[in-house]
Amino acid sequence: MLYYALKVIISSILIVLVSEVSKRSTFLGSVFASVPLVSILAFIWLYVDTKDKLKVAELSRGIFWLVIPSLSMFLLLPVLMKKMGFYAALAVSIVLMVLFYFVMIFLLDKIGIKI
Repeated sequence: MLYYALKVIISSILIVLVSEVSKRSTFLGSVFASVPLVSILAFIWLYVDTKDKLKVAELSRGIFWLVIPSLSMFLLLPVLMKKMGFYAALAVSIVLMVLFYFVMIFLLDKIGIKI
């Protein structure tokens, strides 16, 4: 239980750090947020928990393919915020991103890539 709590605390600290840095500098916040911190932590926690390099490699490959539809949110959000409020734009960009995930998974399956 202590190990689980430690994982939550370390992960939370990194998220808060990015948020606080972003308040002072959107450039530095963007740099820190663009580093795949969640993925890196997932690799570390998965390897520490399982010692299974194949699982880490499979996770990495899956993340690679699924980053592509996630990028749509970053393109759509600023455009949508010009036409609607922040929360509405965020909600619409998230819904569209989820649709892009389904499309990507469908297309990957069609070409024989299993995630």
